[in-house]
Amino acid sequence: MNDHTSGDRLPPLPSATWSEAQRECAQEIMNGPRGELVEPFIPLLRSPELCTHVQRTGEYLRYRSAIGLRLSELAILVTACHWMQQVEWAIHAPIALREGISPAAVEALAAGRRPDFERADEALVHDFTQESLRERRVSDTTWAAAREVLGEQGVVDLLGIVGYYTMLSIVMNGAQTPPPLNRPMRLQAPPAAA
Repeated sequence: MNDHTSGDRLPPLPSATWSEAQRECAQEIMNGPRGELVEPFIPLLRSPELCTHVQRTGEYLRYRSAIGLRLSELAILVTACHWMQQVEWAIHAPIALREGISPAAVEALAAGRRPDFERADEALVHDFTQESLRERRVSDTTWAAAREVLGEQGVVDLLGIVGYYTMLSIVMNGAQTPPPLNRPMRLQAPPAAA
C-alpha cells in the first residue's frame, strides 16, 4: 500500500503568525550567509530552538568546514542521492558545479551511477560518504586514506556533513517539502522494483 500524500505537510508559515522565537530564528538565517529562509528551515521553523541549533551547525558545515566547498558540496550531493532528497539536490547541484565538481560527475550521481572522478580527493570523499551511508561505518582502508588526505578535523567535518544532510533529508522527506521551482535540477527516479 502506498501511503504517500502529494502535498507539502509543513508548508511555509505566514510571517505574521510566527512566535517571537520563530521570528528570531528566521531573522538569524536571513541575516547569515544564506540570505533567505530556505526550504530546509521551513519545516524546522515549527521547532525554533531546534531550527536555530541546526542552522548554526549547517552554516559551519556548509560554508567553513575543514574540507572546503568543493568536497563538501560533493558529499552533500552523495547524501542527497542516498536519501533521494530533491530539495538538497536542486540547491546543491548548481553549487557543486560552480565549485568545480565536473558536469559528468554530477550527471552520473543524478542517474545513480558512480562517477569516474578525475581527482583522487573527490573519489575518496565519494567513497567515504557512500560507506558511511550504505554500510553505516567506514572501512579501515577508507578511513586511513581520508585521514591522510583530509586530516582528522576534515574527517570529522565530513562525517558531520553526512550526518547533517541526512537529518535535513529525513526532515524534508517526512514533511514532503517540495524543491524550489527556480532551481530545476532534479535527481532521476530510481527504477521501479519488480
